[in-house]
Amino acid sequence: MPISIPGRYMLEDRSEHRCLVTAMSPGDVVLSAGRPGNPGEQVIAYLEFIGRVEGVVLSLLPEGFVMTVSASERKRDKLTAQLTWLANRHELDLPDGRRHERFSPVRSEATLVTRDGGRYSCHIIDISVSGAALRCDVMLDIGTEVSVASIPGRVTRHLPEGIAVQFDTLQDEAYILSKFIA
Repeated sequence: MPISIPGRYMLEDRSEHRCLVTAMSPGDVVLSAGRPGNPGEQVIAYLEFIGRVEGVVLSLLPEGFVMTVSASERKRDKLTAQLTWLANRHELDLPDGRRHERFSPVRSEATLVTRDGGRYSCHIIDISVSGAALRCDVMLDIGTEVSVASIPGRVTRHLPEGIAVQFDTLQDEAYILSKFIA
């Protein structure tokens, strides 16, 4: 189905590149990308709303490439549901699937700290009582334990410009509003 989803992908040489998914099914993905891999090369893609997708380069296109989707039957069923939701959400005025209201911060500067003590400057794109989307230069692995502005959590997905973090516990909305919005 035709679709427009931003993402990132990594080739076998571990180089990472931005991409835009222009069509997708539970079996393959069409990526508009500046640096395609070679046919047969392994690819790991992190796609907004979808998450991690693995496969191999199937064919090259003038504007990118087609990759297969290597997934279990359960993962394909989940992918089918996600694609159906993406295709119908605007027509049916469906919510974006988030559990808690997101706020755009007035004070977006924050420090991202990893469990091993790494410190990275970042900007909060949006924040809720359950997590935050961060614009940052570091691309930490999904599952990495971090803290954002002293709030502990873990990386749950990659975004074109950074990462998303789910907090370990729900935060008090008044605290979030006073610290980042007011």
